[in-house]
Amino acid sequence: MIETLPNIKNISSGNFFLIAGPCVVESKENCCKIVEVLKDITDRLEIPYIFKASFKKANRSKLNSFTGIGDKEALEVLAYIKSEYSVPVVTDIHTEEDAELAAKYVDILQIPAFLSRQTDLLVAAAKTGKIVNIKKGQFMAPEAMRFAAEKVIASGNKRVMLTDRGTMFGYQDLIVDFRGITEMRKSELPVILDITHSLQQPNQSSGVSGGLPGLIETIARAGVAVGVDGIFMETHPEPANALSDGANMLPLKNVESLLKKLTAIRQVIGQFSKM
Repeated sequence: MIETLPNIKNISSGNFFLIAGPCVVESKENCCKIVEVLKDITDRLEIPYIFKASFKKANRSKLNSFTGIGDKEALEVLAYIKSEYSVPVVTDIHTEEDAELAAKYVDILQIPAFLSRQTDLLVAAAKTGKIVNIKKGQFMAPEAMRFAAEKVIASGNKRVMLTDRGTMFGYQDLIVDFRGITEMRKSELPVILDITHSLQQPNQSSGVSGGLPGLIETIARAGVAVGVDGIFMETHPEPANALSDGANMLPLKNVESLLKKLTAIRQVIGQFSKM
């Protein structure tokens, strides 16, 4: 499916694909800095790469949390990234109006986990003709994701991907059940593992989500071993200063080391699959 994306590279490498970038568009400069590093790394490691950044954040814990630099301004940054760096781009949408607007600028529309059952939103995304990446709700069983996918497919768009981002485990923690990856792959749709949001610690007393970034490599290695089609992660040059979700981001300086390890695991898994 991703082979249909404009400017996608390294498709024939047999590697997993990577969706990565900052949580939200903070500035043009920040996005450019991140995409330059990620594009260089993925080209050298022959990993198909898609740049990710939300043009706005509609789901925040507190009213005064950062939500974006402005819809049009952020979407124009994403269009610039797409054109200047020749990479496909994905962004989150939250309303039916967002779907039509964002589709003019990006290649993939992403449905946030909390909205994965919103029928009107899924149908609106489907009607744009863009690839639709649906994140599994933290409250949903993996097998239930086929119903979300069917809403898009029944609306005339077969270009659907599914992303696991963990399941609620109590009020302040998430857990990844890797059996769910296998279950969702039964749909014969691309299945992605979000290795950063899966380590969020929501509902903190401060009103700001926490995270366990030290376990990103653990989650990622297990995901590749299980056979995910793609890896999703958020990264930032200075996670402590990120304007959204910094607590569970991977520092940009650590991305290359992680991807080298994951690529090596993928190669070994590929050898076993041929036996």
